[in-house]
Amino acid sequence: MSRDSMGRDKTSDWRFDLEGAAPPVATQRDTRRIFHGRALDDPYDWLAAKNWREVLRDPDSLPIEIAKLIKAENAYCERLMAPLKSLRKTLVAEMRGRIKEDDSDAPEPDGPFAYYERFHLGAEHPRYCRTPRDGGTETVLLDGDALAKGHDFFEIGDATHAPDHAQLAWSVDDTGSELYEIRTRALSDGLDRADVVGDSDGSIVWRADSKAYYYVLIDENHRTSQIFRHDVGTDPANDALIIEETDSAWFVGLHESRCRRFAIVSIHGHDATECWLIDLRENNPTPRIVAPREPRLRYDVEPHGDLIYIRDNADGADDFRISVAPLAEPGRENWKDVVCHRDGVMIDGFTVYANHLVWLLRENSLPKLVIRALSTGEEHAIQFEEEAYALSIDPGLEFDTDTLRFVYSSMTTPDETYDYDMTTRTRILRKRQDIPSGHDPKRYVTKRIFATARDGESVPITLLHRADFSPGGKGAPLLLYGYGAYGYALSASFSEDILSLVDRGFVYARAHIRGGTDKGWRWYENGKLENKQNSFLDFIDCARSLISAGYTHEGAIVAQGGSAGGLLMGAVANAAPELFAGVVASVPFVDALNTMLRDDLPLTPPEWLEWGNPIASVEAYERIASYSPYDNVRAQHYPPILAIAGVTDPRVTYWEPLKWVAKLRATMSGGGPVLLFTHMGAGHAGASGRFEALEDAALEYAFALACVAPLLKNSDDSPPKC
Repeated sequence: MSRDSMGRDKTSDWRFDLEGAAPPVATQRDTRRIFHGRALDDPYDWLAAKNWREVLRDPDSLPIEIAKLIKAENAYCERLMAPLKSLRKTLVAEMRGRIKEDDSDAPEPDGPFAYYERFHLGAEHPRYCRTPRDGGTETVLLDGDALAKGHDFFEIGDATHAPDHAQLAWSVDDTGSELYEIRTRALSDGLDRADVVGDSDGSIVWRADSKAYYYVLIDENHRTSQIFRHDVGTDPANDALIIEETDSAWFVGLHESRCRRFAIVSIHGHDATECWLIDLRENNPTPRIVAPREPRLRYDVEPHGDLIYIRDNADGADDFRISVAPLAEPGRENWKDVVCHRDGVMIDGFTVYANHLVWLLRENSLPKLVIRALSTGEEHAIQFEEEAYALSIDPGLEFDTDTLRFVYSSMTTPDETYDYDMTTRTRILRKRQDIPSGHDPKRYVTKRIFATARDGESVPITLLHRADFSPGGKGAPLLLYGYGAYGYALSASFSEDILSLVDRGFVYARAHIRGGTDKGWRWYENGKLENKQNSFLDFIDCARSLISAGYTHEGAIVAQGGSAGGLLMGAVANAAPELFAGVVASVPFVDALNTMLRDDLPLTPPEWLEWGNPIASVEAYERIASYSPYDNVRAQHYPPILAIAGVTDPRVTYWEPLKWVAKLRATMSGGGPVLLFTHMGAGHAGASGRFEALEDAALEYAFALACVAPLLKNSDDSPPKC
């Protein structure tokens, strides 16, 4: 890549090669189905492989004609982005330079040992290690890089030691399809046993005697539906079925309680939960229900001695409260408040230690940690100073401890891991994320502003930009990220990768739109089902607010979102293409109507409560049809679009972006280019290695830079100045 006299990237190299390369053309085949008396035409329906279940396990089984088209799309993407090859290499080098290659977690003590993950120089995957608690020789329990050799994709899901500290159970996905195999390893010799459990979701909970573990099985439609117990060293075909969920609209999850006495089974849909307890001290326990499922009743639990603590939304506690009940009689009729509900103050999560109750709340999109001493009821919050920041609890491995571990960051501050003494109220910094190439937070500014939506709602926006930038005039190119679904709240956490755009003059913004719980459960309810359009309108109103405030200008915004955020990208590209210089849509859920009409797909029945059931309801059909990006592509000018997909993605099937791109090219009246890159051997999360993943980020950022390059007016042809 050429440079100017000062060694800076030249914007003349930020361009697409639009000469001579014709995009692939997908054949249109007449397909018409009738729903509620309405005709649904889908000329690209054939791109959805009939053997999709087989493809998830073996991507080479993809039908030849479809595989050929996907490979042609990949070649076309690389051809058009050929002038950006050097820029992409530079971006990868920059981002890799911000990663400490020989990094290590802060060790977590558990009994006689302390456990942690560690990377060695050049490693894509971590090693799982331990040392004696008070120091001594390290033992490598699992070497991710060595195990990953020969695999295009490799992801360890769980690696958990047995209570006797003599065994390790670990799960691995080597296709990207989120189908995990579980193996057990004797730590005395480091060898895996012959018995392998397949088709699990990766989660593992050991029985207290270390002779068996519980796991979740995934069924033929890729849904979590059963809990089994596996006795170590035996044939998995003889595993005992413990719990089975027959309703396809419910997921089954599994984790260990903080007190380590129980396995907690959470059976959950999109609007309700049902929890069961499995006593880990018993060889053949009978699962015990906490409270039977009720419509719209959500709860999660933590046993504590003779009590059980419950985070729940019962009795109108929409933003959740924390209750307590006798463990012997945990039914809803016995729930008593210990942390009362407050409207607009969302209790995101909680945990219980031997002597303390801890919860993480969110108010007006800002998080806070609160701690209560169980013996006295005295409580306090941990204070932070920045205008916008992110917090997470790392509950650790021990129950009887006064130490709370949490992680703090902001858009300018890299991750800081603290051990906090809940009794003395003192904190010790255990680890600060190291940026080897250097990072000075004072060179950047993070702030929280609010956009006024067209219906009067106040939508938070978190911003990051260089300290030498001031809004005004035409502002700067801006990357606007959004999600807005499933109640997921966007954090204001640190991202080392985004600095590659910010250092080149971009403003980076995260829009906390409706559909998340950034402002409480109401914020989520007002962005789903019949209110889904609010998510799209909020994002557009955030863009216009940033323009009005002088952070950017119309046509200088690159929109970015993935998965359900990819639906957002498709919807706003249809509704307001003039606002955007480009759109980056990762594994985008853009074929919403057709997917919700397929009750055989992994996520469809559970997600009818998020989007609506167009099979059963004409109102839901019409509502989804009104915004589904694929169904609303029209003859208009579209900005450049980059879509990224994965052949083995069980969440957003590869054919959604493939169909969308084909229809865009066949329908749009101008604009583009429209590009698609599909991982042939990876799924929803993209490449699995920590450095391999940088290639995806570099592709997206180089695309964004090429989108805004024609708008830059720098006489010295250097990167944009703030």
